Amino acid sequence: MAPLLIGIAGGTGSGKSTVAHAVADALDGHSVAFVDMDAYYRSFAHLTLHERHAINWDHPDTFDLELLDDHLAALAAGEAIDKPIYDYTTHARRSETERVDPADVVVIDGVLLFADARLRERLHVKVFVDADADERVIRRIRRDLAHRGRQLEGILEQYETTVRPMHLEFVEPSKRYADLIIPRGGHNAVGIDLIVGLIHRQLDLQRA
Repeated sequence: MAPLLIGIAGGTGSGKSTVAHAVADALDGHSVAFVDMDAYYRSFAHLTLHERHAINWDHPDTFDLELLDDHLAALAAGEAIDKPIYDYTTHARRSETERVDPADVVVIDGVLLFADARLRERLHVKVFVDADADERVIRRIRRDLAHRGRQLEGILEQYETTVRPMHLEFVEPSKRYADLIIPRGGHNAVGIDLIVGLIHRQLDLQRA
């Protein structure tokens, strides 16, 4: 049986990762692999750290979409991949990679996942996780302060100059490609049940 590729998109801080792991926990009896789109930022190691800070990291061009597409194709064919590891403190890829083995279900999450036609075509189920803008901002601030070595002033400046404009230009319009739109993120138990039910139906169709 070919792996089922599930795409989970949504704005920054919307709860994509929470939904992805909740879905995985509910898929009893099936192996699940995770791929985070953030790992596929292009390598800008040739630039100074100051120059890297000036990059618009919220634009699709900052992602190595070709590599991500190749990796999704490999996982869909039942092959393992060596996923990049991105360091948010240095804005560069690390030298090591992470092995991702094929699985019954592959869950891919990313803010701009549905903005690229090639990636959309790889996905069997597309879910958009929605949340109010103020909730997303608060979650992003907490995450970047706690886990990404950022300062509050820099977080707010980035949100105003790139995150919000790119959300309006690329992320929000990509919602129309979703098979399911889940409000309230990981707190929406009914929405997660709907996703799991849809996945089970797709798996049953593959077996038939």
